[in-house]
Amino acid sequence: MPEHQSEPRLSVDLPVRIWGMSADGRPFSQHARAQNISSEGALISGVDNELKVGDVVGVQCEEKKTRCTVIWVVNTGPVKKNQVGVKLVANQECPWKSYLPMEGATVTISGSNRRRWHRHKLSLPLEIRDERINSPMRINATDVSGNGCYVENMLPFPLGTVLRLDFWLDSERVNITAVVRTCDPGVGNGIEFTGMHTEMKERMQAYLDAIDPQMGVSAPKAQ
Repeated sequence: MPEHQSEPRLSVDLPVRIWGMSADGRPFSQHARAQNISSEGALISGVDNELKVGDVVGVQCEEKKTRCTVIWVVNTGPVKKNQVGVKLVANQECPWKSYLPMEGATVTISGSNRRRWHRHKLSLPLEIRDERINSPMRINATDVSGNGCYVENMLPFPLGTVLRLDFWLDSERVNITAVVRTCDPGVGNGIEFTGMHTEMKERMQAYLDAIDPQMGVSAPKAQ
């Protein structure tokens, strides 16, 4: 059953794309409709696949992507198929914020959520190499901070996988080791830059803060 909502939701009919891993372990990607939205989540209808409560899925509205946790699933028959309640993963930007009233669109970030390594919605081209396989893969990170990043990958690496990352930071080439810290089947991985010393992490964070056009508008200051 759907959970009690913590804030009013707005009834809409927005086209979205949803992707991830279905309950039977198969990757999927499809178009659906967001018919009930807030700054914290949404009700998504027309989902072809059965999804598992607690799994993380990717959701895209227009050009904005986010990650959400499935909090409930209801089979509504052959017409509407499955309805799915999703909640934004912590620190993810609301992709339908422009459709909400201004007050409802504001996400309050508590002091406990303000992080030294603020993540930026910037595209960072990476070459990733699994050291066990030694076969490189080129991919763009979507969330980036001085301490790590998130990469979208339909077949993500297992937790604890040691990786070798190669990327450019401005005019400087960076080659470091990293470790997979989160694994969202059918969606991607959270990666920590374990092979980067603190001084370099701080330099990278300062660089990201400087080039992000949103940093001076809505992003919290790094602490």
